[in-house]
Amino acid sequence: MSGGAGAYAAVDLGASSGRVMVGRVGPGSLELTEAHRFPNRPVRVPEGLRWDVLGLYTGVLDGLRAVGAVDSVGIDSWAVDHGLLDADGALLGNPVHYRDGRTDAVAEKVWATVPASELYAATGLQYAPFNTLYQLVAARGTRQFAQAERLLLMPDLLTYWLTGEQGTELTNASTTQLIDPRTRTWAHGIAERLGIDLELFAPLRRPGDPAGVLRPGVLGEIGLAGPVPVTAVASHDTASAVAAVPADGERFAYICTGTWSLAGLELDAPVLTEESRAANFTNELGLDGTVRFLRNIMGLWLLQECLRAWGEPDLDALLREAAGAPALRSVVDAGDSAFLAPGRMPERIAEACRATGQPVPDSPAATVRCILDSLALAHRTAVEDAQRL
Repeated sequence: MSGGAGAYAAVDLGASSGRVMVGRVGPGSLELTEAHRFPNRPVRVPEGLRWDVLGLYTGVLDGLRAVGAVDSVGIDSWAVDHGLLDADGALLGNPVHYRDGRTDAVAEKVWATVPASELYAATGLQYAPFNTLYQLVAARGTRQFAQAERLLLMPDLLTYWLTGEQGTELTNASTTQLIDPRTRTWAHGIAERLGIDLELFAPLRRPGDPAGVLRPGVLGEIGLAGPVPVTAVASHDTASAVAAVPADGERFAYICTGTWSLAGLELDAPVLTEESRAANFTNELGLDGTVRFLRNIMGLWLLQECLRAWGEPDLDALLREAAGAPALRSVVDAGDSAFLAPGRMPERIAEACRATGQPVPDSPAATVRCILDSLALAHRTAVEDAQRL
């Protein structure tokens, strides 16, 4: 976050949990300690699926209180989701969860104005129904969107609450499908054609840019003396993860696994070919001018949803039992949008196996084995396709 020795607080927010880490830097050393971990549980309300952003903010404050004195604070999170603020800077409702159904069939409306091939050539972003661009088109015409004066992506929203300063960090902004990966600035032509006002976004920040200092009220709540700087990091969690890959040299592939799995290469320039689009590869911006050329795979979301459906059984025991199950007996397409929404995951995996003429998993352990085998194959295929493209 800044040069020299010291202690730095890193807030890492995932789709199922958040954590606050403290990194202590010394001569030739880095010591990482988890200070606080907290759940991230989306809430289904009558209007749809929403993030409990107040709970997340509470977790961040609790974590900073546990960390104690630090030289700087940085925040990363998952991509695409955001909060809308009114003219006074107040949040207009809980942020919509990317798995909410409001973007169903929105892509086709967008493509009627900007064909998918043109959209990819301009932004380099894969098709995903929940990209911020589609969320904005879906929100058009709602009272909340009409009142919005500012849009802040999730890490930028929490940074704003900590500091009072607004900005849009670039690596996360590149997932909105509104950034040109060649110029690393807004894709004004795309936004104009789709009627999206880019003034809704705060000015772009690069990783390493100052993002303000903790407000006096925050310092009082967490028991610290100021000033404590907040620094813009590579705030898309995958951008930070790829930057931390301990690769020796430039020729390496990465697999980043969590709720989502991301597999691909780090490049110096985007790949914007039609072949790349057809393979559904994305070009997201990384640290120091790099591009994360990768494929999104559904990841451990499949396992998380199955565990929820089964009443949260002992995971270690289930994994040991799955390790003894026959390998590659059944596999599913881990990138299939059929698995995107929450609910009924074991049944949906069974339905996919049945539809493709494969043995249907007959126990939780067999289902887990199917998931892990499917992810392993998807990871390998993604890396091979990235090298080919």
